[in-house]
Amino acid sequence: MAMSLGFHIIFAVVGMAMPLLMVIAEWRWLKTGQEVYLTIAKRWAKGTAIFFAVGAVSGTVLSFQLGLLWPKFMEWAGPMIGLAFSIEGFAFFTEAIFLGIYLYGWQKVKPRVHLTAGMVVALSGILSGVVVVMANGWMNTPRGFTLVDGVPSNIDPIAALLNPSGLLQAPHMILAAFAAAGFAVAGIHAFLLLRHPNHPFHQHAFTIALAVGCVSAILQPLSGDLLAKRVAELQPLKLAVFEGQVHTQRGAPFRIGGIWNSEQEAFDYILEIPYLLSLMVHHDPKGEVQGFMDFSKKHWPPIMIVRTAFQMMVLIGFIMMVLALWALWLAFSKHDIAQCKPFLKAMVLATPLGFIATEIGWVTTEVGRQPWVVVGYLKTAEAVTPMPGLNIPLIFFAALYTFLAFIVTWLMLRHVSATPGEYEMKPRAERAKLV
Repeated sequence: MAMSLGFHIIFAVVGMAMPLLMVIAEWRWLKTGQEVYLTIAKRWAKGTAIFFAVGAVSGTVLSFQLGLLWPKFMEWAGPMIGLAFSIEGFAFFTEAIFLGIYLYGWQKVKPRVHLTAGMVVALSGILSGVVVVMANGWMNTPRGFTLVDGVPSNIDPIAALLNPSGLLQAPHMILAAFAAAGFAVAGIHAFLLLRHPNHPFHQHAFTIALAVGCVSAILQPLSGDLLAKRVAELQPLKLAVFEGQVHTQRGAPFRIGGIWNSEQEAFDYILEIPYLLSLMVHHDPKGEVQGFMDFSKKHWPPIMIVRTAFQMMVLIGFIMMVLALWALWLAFSKHDIAQCKPFLKAMVLATPLGFIATEIGWVTTEVGRQPWVVVGYLKTAEAVTPMPGLNIPLIFFAALYTFLAFIVTWLMLRHVSATPGEYEMKPRAERAKLV
């Protein structure tokens, strides 16, 4: 299940963000009449279609795994989170229908109608991701039911969907998707700009992707701060592990690094910044932050996995924010960002960072919830199917995902390497004259 989710989340992120990029490119074409934007929109649409097709396969696998591997969880939680998955299914089919219109409707519908179809694709992709994140948020802060003799009763699926964790996880995930896809696309075009510095296709594509990625990367820490405050309120054990807060303390410092010493029950090799954690969580340098020693050890998540993943996520987010601020400074100082070689090289190196941060963020929130699958109500060990011979399906799905990854990589390499020439980006009338 972890392997399936780790594979699928990349395609979910692309499905949430890439339609926005292609819609912006088409809108720029309608506004300016420059053919280069039309070329960008068409090529990004093809890339979106490739990721959508493979994401549909991995998403179907996940739907089967939920039923086969987690029947007790689905039986217990289904009435509460079923609404979220119903909306996700509706959004998926809407996205598929309008993506077809977008791909094949260039000459068949009016430009404004075509742009609207692209906007529906973008909104459907975002909605699809958001409701799944809301369902995941419910697993962290379950709401919308009362427990009667161990059985959920008086179920309110709307209250379950609008749970407090999900309401903040959703915008955090949207920004993560936009930042990851924006930086990835900008990094690809930055690499090609280093080889073809004056190519208009790469210049304009780089600018659009960079704008989306940078705005999201700057807003993401603000979203993360709000989410961390909610985690401190509703899941204090989780936040304590995130921050390496062993004992309850007033004026808690912010800690960097550290290796958990289980014998001493303390972190070794840790750097502390006095009062900063209390200030971040409570806006009060003397605020009290609960430590994970206050909780039963049987409810502790794997401390080093969770804390390391959290710190790596924060570090990558900080690096992306610094790159975004660098881009902002270049723009306001009237530098040509597409010609700044140091920045282009930095963006090439940053190409995978958003996706890495997304994967690590998923590990942070999911492993950080353990040993619970529904916090306070249902443990993972009680919800999973005891399945003999697990190595066989594990090998099968590993082979399937390896094959799909190879196919996507091969298709995208061909797609990216086929850089459009100057002729393809000229207006039709001008091309006709050349012929």
